[in-house]
Amino acid sequence: MTSLASVTLEVADPAAAERFSTAAFGLGPRVLFRLSQAPATGFRGFSLSITVAQPADVDGFVRSALDAGAAPLQPAEKSLWGYGAVVQAPDGTIWKIATSSKKNTGPASREIGALVLLLGVEDVKASKRFYVERGLTVAKSFGGKYVEFAAGESSPVQLALYKRRGLAKILGVPEDGTGSHRIVLGGTGEPFTDPDGFVWEAAPVTSGVS
Repeated sequence: MTSLASVTLEVADPAAAERFSTAAFGLGPRVLFRLSQAPATGFRGFSLSITVAQPADVDGFVRSALDAGAAPLQPAEKSLWGYGAVVQAPDGTIWKIATSSKKNTGPASREIGALVLLLGVEDVKASKRFYVERGLTVAKSFGGKYVEFAAGESSPVQLALYKRRGLAKILGVPEDGTGSHRIVLGGTGEPFTDPDGFVWEAAPVTSGVS
């Protein structure tokens, strides 16, 4: 395995989830949807993060997400690292929209710089070793707090690891949760389940709602 090739969200209504994704973020086939087969409560242990160029872009995506039915979790505001906001989609998925810039440099844009899947894990260092052993390359690493892996040339989504408690905190939700993560990751190798229960399957050949 050399990269994260796809992300599939398991939801109660795949068609509605795809409509939200299109209206809110214009993601197209970068994120796939399929019918949920397992129950889950509370924090599912992951978040999808959209990075953009400037604060005006963050505000634009937040507005479109709220208009499409998302609930606000963290208002758009400046932080030590830049500017960002957190919303929760009607299907329960938590989305973070952020930029490292604190000032606008031009007109607002709908251009997405990167789509990052943040996995909340119990032991960042152990999970880092696990994924490196399966072929992923570390791009950034901050001890036991955060790890970011390099994206493959054809990968629409970048993978990162965050301490579960810390991820829940920055998202503004309690860390407690039970049941399925309701997410399936597509890779280029054999299926496996990671130490925190995140399931990997062979990446689908075609995209769309199943």
